[in-house]
Amino acid sequence: MLITATELKTNIGRYLDTASDEDIFVSRKGKIIAKISNPARDKVALLDSLVGIADGVNLSAEEARAERLADK
Repeated sequence: MLITATELKTNIGRYLDTASDEDIFVSRKGKIIAKISNPARDKVALLDSLVGIADGVNLSAEEARAERLADK
């Protein structure tokens, strides 16, 4: 969602609620100056993007930790 800085100032509560579901980009004079997002949702998206990296690898958490420590 793209809104203006004036719109954000006028309806900040509404947009803070909306930010839990979608990113909000704030513009001033036609340029995007800020992004409001839910930090927990960003973590979930990051985790989802990493899941495919280890696809097909069947390690338990303990085995993965031991393997990582063995590489040091």
